[in-house]
Amino acid sequence: MVVRSRPRRSMGSMSAPVSTVEQAIHEALATVDDPEIHRPITDLGMVKSVDLAADGVVTIGLLLTVAGCPLRDKLRTDITAAVGRVAGVARVEIDFGVMSDEQRRELQSRLRGGSTAEPVIPFAQPGSRTQVYAVASGKGGVGKSSITVNLATALAAKGRSVGIVDADIYGHSIPRMLGVTGRPTQVEEMIMPPQAYGVKVISIGMFTAGNAAVVWRGPMLHRALQQFLADVYWGDLDVLLLDLPPGTGDVAISLAQLVPSAELLVVTTPQVAAAEVAERAGAVALQTHQRLVGVVENMSWLTLPSGERLEVFGTGGGAAVAESLTRLVGAPVPLLGQVPLDPRLREASDAGTPIVVADPASPAAAALLSVADQLAARRESLAGKPLGLRPAARR
Repeated sequence: MVVRSRPRRSMGSMSAPVSTVEQAIHEALATVDDPEIHRPITDLGMVKSVDLAADGVVTIGLLLTVAGCPLRDKLRTDITAAVGRVAGVARVEIDFGVMSDEQRRELQSRLRGGSTAEPVIPFAQPGSRTQVYAVASGKGGVGKSSITVNLATALAAKGRSVGIVDADIYGHSIPRMLGVTGRPTQVEEMIMPPQAYGVKVISIGMFTAGNAAVVWRGPMLHRALQQFLADVYWGDLDVLLLDLPPGTGDVAISLAQLVPSAELLVVTTPQVAAAEVAERAGAVALQTHQRLVGVVENMSWLTLPSGERLEVFGTGGGAAVAESLTRLVGAPVPLLGQVPLDPRLREASDAGTPIVVADPASPAAAALLSVADQLAARRESLAGKPLGLRPAARR
């Protein structure tokens, strides 16, 4: 960063060494994070220059990653607010530029820890501390995507760094449920995901025109999932949720190969037919050697104005799936929660505002928040991870 200034200037009744003001401006800029990358703009090589004039006007040369940066106004607002608080600064002006190809390559290398090699899936590395949950169901229409969105939003509200991969390539719906309309920003071969409610999200729907159908076979599905996991800049996530397509097809198998540590969260309804199919989805964990974290029963009942519960889809499906999977895998698979049928949940999803945000006091939101609490309280599994222990030297 280049700083240009005069050696000393008067500011009303007080006079301050320019070096002190320069340092304060630099410190102020270091508090401004890039809205997409969530790291200080000073660390990302975005601040090209700072020109400090005698009349207190500061002109900041800022390099955007791409010419049409969708968050340009956000950067202007944040920088103006941060630098404007520095004593002696009368006005802040920002001169926007665009990074060169070489500067973008340097940024990509910096974000990947200095590596210029092919991107790898960070969640599949031995030292990864990200808890990966694959949300699965045996059949469609059980509310798997709405469960995923609300759990992610609830975990983000607890201070967790959270991401969602919309792995339901054919039936993608996560962007609508989160109210995300923007497209990802590409920096060289790296993709910056949009965010909503503190959740980073990527979906094939962000790359298709309108509501176009995606007609792909297995290898293309595998490649898409691999790119979502490796080419997207996720940062340091605490939790990653993947909204899987219904059933036990290509994407579920690919996930097990790409991220073997991913744990399965099974969603079902109380209906016997849905529960039987959900058991099959959960049973995949035996073949892929994945862990089952639990079962969530959705649409458990409808509360009538009288206070009575109408069990529209029957009763006991979630508990039956949990018991069956417990017997099958030989380890406890708990029923984490029962989410009541609530029109407000559907309305909130259609409006792009998760119900845990729109109406956190509603029964459906309370049930979802309870499941999120249980996931947040889980300890990270150390299975397959190096502990950094070495045998003691023999004396």
